[in-house]
Amino acid sequence: MRTKVGTVVSTGMDKTVVVVVERLIKHRRYKKYIRRKKKYLAHDENGVCGVGDKVKIVETRPMSRSKRHRLLSVVRKAPV
Repeated sequence: MRTKVGTVVSTGMDKTVVVVVERLIKHRRYKKYIRRKKKYLAHDENGVCGVGDKVKIVETRPMSRSKRHRLLSVVRKAPV
């Protein structure tokens, strides 16, 4: 199972959180590192996440049209 670590940016939906995963890639010609971001919808059954939390998500079966990940654990809570 593939896991990703990202930051929660939205908790507006019921049992769903939006997680932004940021990664670094190296430019082929200029050898400079570039940040790439991607948003994933993840299933949060108990609603334990808040905006700004660092979470670990894992791939799973499709739960809806766009939701293919579920929350594995909260790595770090956001400062209040």
